[in-house]
Amino acid sequence: MTATHPPVRRGARARREERAGLLFVTPATLGIGLFVLLPMALAVFYGFTDADGFGNAGFSGLENYRRALSDPMFWTSVRTTALYVAVFVPGVYLLALAMALLVNGDLPGRAFFRTAFFAPYAVSLVVVGLVWKYILADSTGFLTQALESLGWDNPPSFLGDPDWALWWVAFISIWFFVGFYMIILLGGLQDIPAEVVEAARIDGSGPWRTLWNVVLPMLRPTSFFVLVLASIAGLAGLQAFDLIYVMTQGGPANSTSMGVFYIYQQAFTFNNVGYASAMATLYAFALLAMTAVAFRITRGGRFDHAD
Repeated sequence: MTATHPPVRRGARARREERAGLLFVTPATLGIGLFVLLPMALAVFYGFTDADGFGNAGFSGLENYRRALSDPMFWTSVRTTALYVAVFVPGVYLLALAMALLVNGDLPGRAFFRTAFFAPYAVSLVVVGLVWKYILADSTGFLTQALESLGWDNPPSFLGDPDWALWWVAFISIWFFVGFYMIILLGGLQDIPAEVVEAARIDGSGPWRTLWNVVLPMLRPTSFFVLVLASIAGLAGLQAFDLIYVMTQGGPANSTSMGVFYIYQQAFTFNNVGYASAMATLYAFALLAMTAVAFRITRGGRFDHAD
């Protein structure tokens, strides 16, 4: 006779699967807790102190927050950050969308262009900043010399003029990150059923009408993700900090001193760790509020309609 084994109870199997799942997520959970949540909690705590980074941290209540709200340089950094985001977010989205549409079509050498568009993102941002600093340098820079050879006698100081510096930081950020956002949008485009687009064409819809009435509406969840991700990263200064540190150091005349760079200066240059922590907390709450509003308006990127 064939030996029979007692059936494994469903509850025991579910508990084993639950334990296995917990083991898989534990390393990531510990990493997030140690390197994200703990620093955030410490920043909130130090925001209520006069910590100087050398072990001195007396309680100061809301003084750091009052100081931030009355600090002209803090508000200057906020305006600079807002201007950067206003240029970076629509610029990188529209260019990434155009590139994604291009390489998603029947483009000869499509694989080459996908690689070429993404290639800048594979380079260290510090290296990118150093290269562009050389290109834009006064008198000796490649771009300056090229303009002079074309007859422009006195080209502007691209990184030394407050009217130019932030625009170049935004342009280089777009050039660097557009390949990353292109890949995300390309994935969204490839999820659109080909038969839907083909049906629109059979019904007589031209390329532009198909794009506007079919492709873009179906791409809305991906577009929402890209826009929110780019906005949060721009407000947090994740793209621009390395460029500003390498190329301008916040200058000239604080024209590129975004919020994250001003926080860095207060914490590590002037040793005002408590004040920097308070400003970082304000930025964090602003980011959370912005994300919540965007999520609420778009219903999590679904863009559902009542009908």
